Amino acid sequence: MTAATQIPGYVAGTWNIDPVHSDVAFIVRHLGVSKVRGRFNTVSGTIVTGEDPSTSTVTATIQADSIDTKNEQRDGHVKSPDFLHVEEHEHLSFTSTAVRIDGEEIEIDGDLTLHGVTKPVTLTGELGGFGEGPNGKVLGVSATTEIKRSDFGVGGNIPAAVVSDKIKVELDVEAQLQA
Repeated sequence: MTAATQIPGYVAGTWNIDPVHSDVAFIVRHLGVSKVRGRFNTVSGTIVTGEDPSTSTVTATIQADSIDTKNEQRDGHVKSPDFLHVEEHEHLSFTSTAVRIDGEEIEIDGDLTLHGVTKPVTLTGELGGFGEGPNGKVLGVSATTEIKRSDFGVGGNIPAAVVSDKIKVELDVEAQLQA
């Protein structure tokens, strides 16, 4: 039995990330006592599920200025040169380098480019599955990772006591099979 046949409903193909049904969110500590949550509203990309699931690939692009923390003043500060500097760094991107699937559990290694710096990260999560949507076949994946903003040169003048260096990233992605 192949890995693909062990995944219920597995379909090999090319899938477009559905920005309406996907969420790219993050959590960061503020002043060491509370958590501030935010998200990026504009994401696009492609998931290619291989005949052998381990040959699958993911590419994604996030519009940096689509950040939304539910506070316009804070969003403006995060977009500024103090943090993301969206005028110089319009996008964040991710390109997978390896995929490991064990049942519903998934690990995706890849290169994350943020603020013009590329570093390896591993996304850990679950394969939500394959299903039928109103416009055809869909797949779902949820994953998390943690990064350090200092690794990407983000917010170097902002002390970790004000905004934590560690950022938790949470992804919930739905993608539509290309015709």
